[in-house]
Amino acid sequence: MYKNKFPSKKNLNFEEFSKEYIHILEKSVKKINWVTLNTIKNIIEKAIINKSNIFVCGNGGSASIANHFLCDFAKGLNVSGKLKPKIISLSTNIEIITALGNDVSFKKIFSNQLNTYVQKKDILINFSVSGNSANIIEVAKLAQKKKIKVISFVGFPKSKLIKYSNYLVCLNVLNYGIAEDFFQILMHFISQFIKQKHLNEKNISKLIF
Repeated sequence: MYKNKFPSKKNLNFEEFSKEYIHILEKSVKKINWVTLNTIKNIIEKAIINKSNIFVCGNGGSASIANHFLCDFAKGLNVSGKLKPKIISLSTNIEIITALGNDVSFKKIFSNQLNTYVQKKDILINFSVSGNSANIIEVAKLAQKKKIKVISFVGFPKSKLIKYSNYLVCLNVLNYGIAEDFFQILMHFISQFIKQKHLNEKNISKLIF
């Protein structure tokens, strides 16, 4: 039996199942390493202010988180022209992903793109529930080689990505849905905090975040 696995047994009561799902999510919130998360927030904010590229990537559901990150930061943070985040999602272009996957290697679909665009002082953000996906490990390795900071959000404990990340948030939960929900929550924590920080006080009450 795995620890922190949900569900661990069959449950035919939808309400009970849903409440237990929420309970696991709440437990994960309470175990956040706020020092690490605050450091990650500072790194992202500094990259935005310095007009550095912020690369994001993920597979499957985590790819949608990476693309949502691009939307919320590139559009949502562009407040009164003060912040102009340069976000590049390595998960968004189906043409280049399928071309690389077919002609080169699926393992290289992110690292090949990063190698084309990366510059000094850029950062890479990975979303990976397992933390063991070959293409995520490959892009993290390349980022380290290029000496740019690697930030990773993972769900499962003891992932290989730990070795290739400068900063890592591990949720320690064995459930893809809960981990992906949490990735989205953390992304919104950071994007909305930075947004309100750079707004004039009088404008905050007028906007719906």
